[in-house]
Amino acid sequence: MAGVYLVAGEVSGDLHGAELMAELTKRGVTTFAGWGGPRMAEAGGTKDWVEKAGVMGIWDVLKQYGWFRERFHETLAEIENIRPDVLVLIDYPGFNLRLAKACRARFPELKIVQYVCPQVWAWKRSRIPKMAKWLDRVLCLFPFEVEVLEEGGCPGKWVGHPIVDELKEKRGAFEREEKLVGLFPGSRRREVERLFPVMLEAAREISHRRPEVRFEVPAVSETLASAMEDLMEPGDCIEIKLGHSAELMQRASCALMASGTATLEAAFFGLPHCLVYRVAPLTWSIGKRVVKIERIGIVNILAGEDVTPEFLQDDLRADVLVEWVEQQLDDRSGREDLAARLQSVAGKLGDGGVHRRVADEVMELME
Repeated sequence: MAGVYLVAGEVSGDLHGAELMAELTKRGVTTFAGWGGPRMAEAGGTKDWVEKAGVMGIWDVLKQYGWFRERFHETLAEIENIRPDVLVLIDYPGFNLRLAKACRARFPELKIVQYVCPQVWAWKRSRIPKMAKWLDRVLCLFPFEVEVLEEGGCPGKWVGHPIVDELKEKRGAFEREEKLVGLFPGSRRREVERLFPVMLEAAREISHRRPEVRFEVPAVSETLASAMEDLMEPGDCIEIKLGHSAELMQRASCALMASGTATLEAAFFGLPHCLVYRVAPLTWSIGKRVVKIERIGIVNILAGEDVTPEFLQDDLRADVLVEWVEQQLDDRSGREDLAARLQSVAGKLGDGGVHRRVADEVMELME
């Protein structure tokens, strides 16, 4: 058995990949290779690259173009040498769809699975017929994605969202702390550098007005914790903790949160939050031309309405965040209503068992 080659380029994909590898191991798969993060590397066979690969936006990718080009050709060479039974591409569409296209041309017999549907429903729907040629399976996290893919001639299958399984295990007997505000600036260094300063500015103003309010921020790695510390000033009343993201989501009364998977996790735990988003000006300018949706937050997209406010690009200012946080702190009933709405949206993510279903799909292709 030649095994499975996996490619994940972000922290969330690393977690999904590690869980999938564990399920495949139970089914007798013993050989893994590819790219991921520390969890996949620990599971065995893959190399850790997410610290550098997890960039965000066109400009950031362009600055590392040479490095990505080297990794792309290195990956193709490895696949040619290993000749895996199945190539599993986990999210990360900028790299992974190009890899799928190249692999389909070079290795037409290779079975290719895209686990996590690219957001073609938001932009580039014209890419869907091409995906149908490159991919054997597209495994979708959200039910509406299947319909969008099928309209473009690409069969998709809804498997549910893996965070349901992951977060059920992290649910604890925590109580909300009225005076605790969570700051979630993201899992990528560039994201933190763009979002954490405005969060800090808002936290300083709130601390000045309300000294009893405390702030905590989780860091996914020591590197990111250090990057946050470098942005802070003496006297900042913010505690940085390595990990503990799910715990903080269950303890905080409200939160400022970077756009991404973390917002789904917050919805699952019923954490009232607002979405903050800022990218390089070039990325924002291009994005406004090609994105075809009214909202960028996946919670709001799933709900089909504005459940949580979205503070984007130039509209993301400290004074706006201060106003929103203070409103949440002063309105317990409003927070509870928002928490209930968020958990209702989270109910659309499925009932769990996602990793088993994905493993079943991979095994079917291997056989």
